Amino acid sequence: MSQPAAEANSDTSKSETPPDVLVQYVVLRRDLIDTWPTGSVVTQGCHASVSAIWSHKDDPHTLQYCSPENIDSMHKVTLEVKGEPQILNLSEKLTAGGIAHKLWIEQPENYPTCLATKPYPKSAVSAYFKKLKLCK
Repeated sequence: MSQPAAEANSDTSKSETPPDVLVQYVVLRRDLIDTWPTGSVVTQGCHASVSAIWSHKDDPHTLQYCSPENIDSMHKVTLEVKGEPQILNLSEKLTAGGIAHKLWIEQPENYPTCLATKPYPKSAVSAYFKKLKLCK
């Protein structure tokens, strides 16, 4: 009888510790959200997201995130910062921390509009984004 109890305990511990979900963070500028057409801001986020994934297409996390088994259950978190100084500061912190990301620079204006990380386990990157607000 001790074996079934041990199996029950191992099943319980597995369900209490979910696997670390892969997530891609996308960060938009609030000043642009307030002044640009919504579609234009969404497009900027899409550009950064695709660029970050494509630039790291051979990375194991990216391959898992985009695998046929996971393609319909991607996790993205879309956040916002106030404006250009904040997005540049965030990009610098991510770079210093070794977090791969794409800072999207809109052309021909040549200014940063948003950024996106490559897919990471949430626990590996969430601390960089904990002070940011969800984009609404």
